[in-house]
Amino acid sequence: MSPKWGPLSTIGIDGTLMSIMQIKMNDSNIVSVAQLRELVKLTNRVEFTSSSTKEEMYKWVEEALKKFRYFSLRKKKERGIVISYVKQMTGLSRGHVKKLIKRKKSKGRILRITGTRYRIPTVYDVEDIARLIETDNAHMRMSGEATKSILVRQYEIYHNIGYEEIRHISVSHIYNLRKTRPYESHILHIEKTRAVNTNIGVRKKPRPEGKPGFLRVDSVHQGDLDKQKGVYHINLVDEVTQWEIIGCVEGISEEFLRPLLEELLELFPFIIINFHSDNGSEYINGQVAFLLNKLNIDQTKSRSRRTNDNALVETKNGAVIRKYMGFAHIPKKYSKLINTFYRNHMDIYLNYHRPCGFSTDTVDARGKIVKKYDKYMTPFERLKLIENVEQYLKPNVTIQFLEDISLKKK
Repeated sequence: MSPKWGPLSTIGIDGTLMSIMQIKMNDSNIVSVAQLRELVKLTNRVEFTSSSTKEEMYKWVEEALKKFRYFSLRKKKERGIVISYVKQMTGLSRGHVKKLIKRKKSKGRILRITGTRYRIPTVYDVEDIARLIETDNAHMRMSGEATKSILVRQYEIYHNIGYEEIRHISVSHIYNLRKTRPYESHILHIEKTRAVNTNIGVRKKPRPEGKPGFLRVDSVHQGDLDKQKGVYHINLVDEVTQWEIIGCVEGISEEFLRPLLEELLELFPFIIINFHSDNGSEYINGQVAFLLNKLNIDQTKSRSRRTNDNALVETKNGAVIRKYMGFAHIPKKYSKLINTFYRNHMDIYLNYHRPCGFSTDTVDARGKIVKKYDKYMTPFERLKLIENVEQYLKPNVTIQFLEDISLKKK
């Protein structure tokens, strides 16, 4: 059998493009792989298209494989020549030709595969989807369980025959129909609540490893009265020494908070390495991030479902701020007076004269760390116990300088 294929275009020996023509090719005199190699070289720049049916093409491929004894060829190079020949004569891709050869080897014949894919029958038609859209628009798209209940009630209680079929729908298939194009083009409420993601701060627990300068930060609101906000206390506590600096501000907006934070960070006698807070927007924002970056301070924030990440400063909120400032509403106008009190009295008292509990950590038989608060000392006394403490102090700050401050007010 001679193939009935013609070239779309051919390129002559001199490289010029020849005109489009239809030819009938007779390859009956090609009987060996060596002859086939020369034919492939001669026609490697010719593209053929078939004018026959797929059944005729597949039959010719079978005969070609049989003629050149493809499955008896031991050399891969010879099999490749046969594949190239079939590829050029049929216009099929190399991958398609290999699939046909594989089908011939496994089935004995190259038969055309007709579509036999199983398709799930459509149960809910356009009218049923319309009922779902109508229900979701009326109820602002409730959960699948709630929507299923509404569809059942429409038929069983209100006898709406339009819901006869859709009432049988499963909860999971409700969500499938909500992804279809007819649904999305007619639904009024499809937007889900999106979580606010910000790349400010690293979500991890700081590990100071005995070094000062790792601060825990939190805000304390001083109550509302007649819809009027009270002052806000900003509490900063060092994790290792429990050195504590408190500030007061009218509001926790960037306008008030950034200048106060800059002032409070300057009051610590040692270099600040880390600034750790919860995920509140008063600290996780561009202004605070810019300030900390300028001061070369790392910013971290609490992890999800880790309530103890900021436990130290939360404890200080109750043991210090609530104890001395109470819970009653304090108007915003007193924020400056409170700040003056903190600077002149509270800072010195907390860090030089008020003892704090420090724990001794042991590991029990189960590998759990057990903390026993058996040592009490002031934050200044704890600071002096740090080995080579001078390397952590800010320039122009010495232990003797801090000692003098502690002796001024007893």
